[in-house]
Amino acid sequence: MAVPITVGKLPQRLHRVEDAAHALGVKRSTAYEEIRLGRLRTVRVGRRRLVPTEYIDEYVELLKREAQAAA
Repeated sequence: MAVPITVGKLPQRLHRVEDAAHALGVKRSTAYEEIRLGRLRTVRVGRRRLVPTEYIDEYVELLKREAQAAA
């Protein structure tokens, strides 16, 4: 028998750009610039642009690789 999923217990997987920026510790305008440059990926849901959690993680890994390459 399947166990019903309680939505309240699931972690949030899609984030508004403003919330992703806050999680990354950057300004909203910086997040939108990184999206424009293709460095921070997003998905569209209707007219909304959202950042999946894994794309936030990918962006952090990109920054870490760039920091290592510059060292």
